[in-house]
Amino acid sequence: MSQRRRRSLALLTSGVLALPLLTGCGAGDDEGGPAAAGQDIAATTRDKVADGGVLRWAVDTLPDTLNTFQADADATTNRIAGAVLPQLFVLDAKGRPVANPDYLEKAEVIEREPKQVVLYKLNQQAVWSDGREIGAADFVAQWRALNGKDSAYWTARNAGYDRIEKIEKGKTDLEVRVTFNKPYADWRSLFTPLYPKQVTGTPDAFNEGARGTLKITAGPFALGAIDKKTGTAALTRNARWWGRPAKLDTLVLTAVPRAERPAALAAGKLDLAEIDRAGADRIALAHRDAAAKNRPGAGGAPAHGPGATLTPAQATLSWAVAFGADEDKAAAESESRQKHLASVERYADEQKALRAFTVRKSLEPAYTQLAMNGSSGPLADERVRRAVARALDRRALAEAVLKPLGLPAKPVGSHLALAGQRAYADNSDALGGQDTQAAQALLADAGWRKGGKITEPAGAKAAGPESAPQDDSKTPSGPGTGNDGLYIVGQDDGTNGDPRSATGARPRTGAAPAGAQDGPSPVLAPGPFGTQQRVSLLAQAVRAAAARPEALDDGKGAPARDDAADQDKASPAPAPVKQPVRTSGNMLAKDGKALTLRFVLPAGPGSESLRTVGERISTTLRKIGVNTEIVKVSDDSFFKDHVASGQYDLALYSWPATAYPATDARPIFAKPEPAADGSLLVEQNYTRVGTDHIDQLFDQAVGELDEEQSRELMRKADARIWAAAGSIPLYQRPELVAVKPGLVNAGAFGLGAPRYQDIGWKKAPTAKDKKK
Repeated sequence: MSQRRRRSLALLTSGVLALPLLTGCGAGDDEGGPAAAGQDIAATTRDKVADGGVLRWAVDTLPDTLNTFQADADATTNRIAGAVLPQLFVLDAKGRPVANPDYLEKAEVIEREPKQVVLYKLNQQAVWSDGREIGAADFVAQWRALNGKDSAYWTARNAGYDRIEKIEKGKTDLEVRVTFNKPYADWRSLFTPLYPKQVTGTPDAFNEGARGTLKITAGPFALGAIDKKTGTAALTRNARWWGRPAKLDTLVLTAVPRAERPAALAAGKLDLAEIDRAGADRIALAHRDAAAKNRPGAGGAPAHGPGATLTPAQATLSWAVAFGADEDKAAAESESRQKHLASVERYADEQKALRAFTVRKSLEPAYTQLAMNGSSGPLADERVRRAVARALDRRALAEAVLKPLGLPAKPVGSHLALAGQRAYADNSDALGGQDTQAAQALLADAGWRKGGKITEPAGAKAAGPESAPQDDSKTPSGPGTGNDGLYIVGQDDGTNGDPRSATGARPRTGAAPAGAQDGPSPVLAPGPFGTQQRVSLLAQAVRAAAARPEALDDGKGAPARDDAADQDKASPAPAPVKQPVRTSGNMLAKDGKALTLRFVLPAGPGSESLRTVGERISTTLRKIGVNTEIVKVSDDSFFKDHVASGQYDLALYSWPATAYPATDARPIFAKPEPAADGSLLVEQNYTRVGTDHIDQLFDQAVGELDEEQSRELMRKADARIWAAAGSIPLYQRPELVAVKPGLVNAGAFGLGAPRYQDIGWKKAPTAKDKKK
């Protein structure tokens, strides 16, 4: 057996637990520090995982395309690709790219001058499902499809592929040489996933051939049937897989909206599902009720679920109507009572079934940020943006979201990486920490003053410093196209609607978030200009009274003199009552306008944490004289019609983290450029805040082949992004996953990638194990 063969087999037998060891040891290994939260996947060695079985795994939707390089690819597209296509580099538990030994023996830069050359040495057993070896022809076809030179290919991105000059076979069929015409630091991001040349070889095959099927694959699983009616996509064990075989027979991806997942889990339709806070709370309550079942005094209806808030008076009234003399009302009420009883019974049955599930927790590879639109209005002034940022207690906001879930609540310190990734460093000092006095000084320097004169009409929308929030979630300003995947965007998001009343009142939940107040939210307080408006109306009444003849009474009851009319004609008209001057009071104003920022938030039930954070931010800003007008919009409309189109001042949304920030983060922070029609080309920079220096640092980093130097350039760019104060990272998003008992090597993956072939059901303990 050759040395290369022995090395390959050694890596293949190492299993998922050894995967992080593939990073090796080097000077940069400690960069980025530990991950904020580790994986929670019930890691188990393969010998303790049973062979066979089916796993039903929830996804948001079935994919519109199976081509990850097309614009409408989504998270399910990527999940399928991760299981059925070559992934040359995968992410370890710290979100760092490592070579995947199932496909690569080695990949490295072998030349830097005069041009960068990367040599890939492929696993000699790696073959496509049709039996053909994976080789240079597949690399060439994918490069030509994605380099941007042929517009017939409908591609969503070509970053990195446009820097390749040529691809050729090496000394053997297992070697691929890639020569670059420009240095490219993120070369590891290329060819993952790798499609067969049958998909990328022609525009027609690329554009249409891989949208609904993948006839040729090369992963531990192969693509089975996609059934739109049942909302399922089946992945089956690949018989031609050369690595350690998949433990599962079948992995069924099942489309279930997040709001419906607790019911689907209880009904036995799912084994593994990412859930929102409400779903996790239901499982926690199910465990609590089970533990309390046998305690003294236990019993009766649960204090949660349908009817939990029904008062005795309401129940009595319902009974009276149902058995009253009005037959029509009685019939309607009886039907309503029957439906209610059925929902209570159904909820109780679901809670009993949910006791069997465990919630695994980690932090997603994404962070939630406060975005400030710097294209116009008060936030076009950097001093105002910096003041808003300096007013925030980011740690308190992180704790409000993460502490109740038992997750680490340290605020994110970088726009470009997360804790654990090598590029991570806390650069927030470039902006400065929470400092109310500094925030107030910045606003004063920008010309905003308390008690400033207000010249806007008294009834002008959002004129008051404490405007009531609007809720146009049922009447979005635009058509909307569904959630865009950022819960990111939102996906804190979730994509499921949680209609609120038009008053914006917050719904009660079983467990109030940390720091939540009883009673109405402060953002619902009436505007303080109401008193001034009342004074103005009274003044108008005085003027009207002065104009009436009876106003000439001398106050002593004496009748008016006969010549009063003549005297009235000769006397001058009474002086008009002087209007009271409207001021901003304790809030800030400038040039006759109050400092009011339009704060747009999604209205769906998966976004409760965003709304909690938004109200806390609103309360904080009022303390420094900044008013916020909270507008809640439908999830369908939030990103497309508000964030992307720039119809907001403040917004909360999330960005996914990346192992390749020099490439992937550049369009997010690129300086907007004016278009020919006068509009701005913003790429993905929805804050519209950027500088030439930031762009230059990105350009330098992506072309720097010294990895430590490239990461240092990224940290400098991040410090500049902090200083520009277009977006303020707050916290890493929570990842909550409901898991059926016995499922191992799956759950909350955190920053790492799933190792699909190791996921399975734990073996039942033997008699020997039980004795131990």
